[in-house]
Amino acid sequence: MTITAVIPAYNEEERIVDTLRAVKSLPQIDDIIVVNDGSCDQTARRARAEGVTLIDLPANRGKGGALNAALPYIDADITVFLDADLGKSAGEAEKLIEAVRSGRCDLAIAAFPPASSKGGFGLVKGTAARAIKRAGKMEATAPLSGQRALNRRALTLLAPFDEDYGVELGMTIRALAKGLRVMEVPTGMTHKETGRDIRGFLHRGKQFLDVIRVLNKLRRNGL
Repeated sequence: MTITAVIPAYNEEERIVDTLRAVKSLPQIDDIIVVNDGSCDQTARRARAEGVTLIDLPANRGKGGALNAALPYIDADITVFLDADLGKSAGEAEKLIEAVRSGRCDLAIAAFPPASSKGGFGLVKGTAARAIKRAGKMEATAPLSGQRALNRRALTLLAPFDEDYGVELGMTIRALAKGLRVMEVPTGMTHKETGRDIRGFLHRGKQFLDVIRVLNKLRRNGL
C-alpha cells in the first residue's frame, strides 16, 4: 500500500524543516510533496534541501489551489494532507494513516487538543460545524482541520478541491454527500495559533468569507 504526503506551504521557513523531518520519520510514507504556494521567504529552498518533491508555484493560489496543483503528482493508495506549520507534531499523521489503512474510514480528519490560548469567538468553526451536521448528521469538533488522510477512491471522488480556506469544509460535506465514511481521529498535533490581535482577526475574517463562499457554492449544487 503506497502513501503520499502533501504539504502546502506559504512562508513557513521557520517550521517547514521540522515538519518535513517528522513526516520523513514515518516509515509508512513513500513520497512527500511540498507545494510552495508563492512564498517570499526561504520555504522553497529549505524544502528542496530536505530531498522531497517540490512544486514551486510562482504566485500564491491559496490552500485549495496548492492542493489542486499537487493532484497530477499523486498516485497513491492513501494521500495525507498536512499543514506546513505542524513541526515535530506532524509525526502524529500516523494515526490518520492507520484509520484509513485499517478500513475504518475513507476520510480521516485530525482533531487537535484544546488550544493553549484563546483565539477567536468560534464564529467560523461553529458555522462550519453546523453545516457539516446538516449535511451528514456528523458532530464535528474539528470542522476546519487541514490534517487529513483519504483513500484513493475518496480522492478521486472529491478532487478537485475548493480554493482558499474553504477547502476542508467543502471536502467534508462532499464526502458525506457521496456516502464516504468520515471520522475524526484524536491527535496530539499542534500548530501556530492565531490570537485576538489584528492579524488574527484578519485571518479569521478571510477564513469566514471563504467558508461562506463554499457553502453558497454547495447549496447551488444541491448539497
